[in-house]
Amino acid sequence: MKQSRLMSLLEAVANVIVGYGVAVATQILIFPIFGLHTTLAQNLKMGAVFTVVSIARSYVLRRLFEAIRVRGWRLRS
Repeated sequence: MKQSRLMSLLEAVANVIVGYGVAVATQILIFPIFGLHTTLAQNLKMGAVFTVVSIARSYVLRRLFEAIRVRGWRLRS
């Protein structure tokens, strides 16, 4: 069954929303270990930038793999 472009985007967004929370929590816990001290607002802003990049990356990769599937390209054994 073929996945529509809209469903590809929705899947990517849902995946990244969860990732956003994990990323911000990770930044809050890990940054101080490396001597980086940021405010919650700064962590949220950095997380937002990474989220936009991640959504674009996930969408492009999903469409690439869908194109590969539709064209029937196979890896050589």
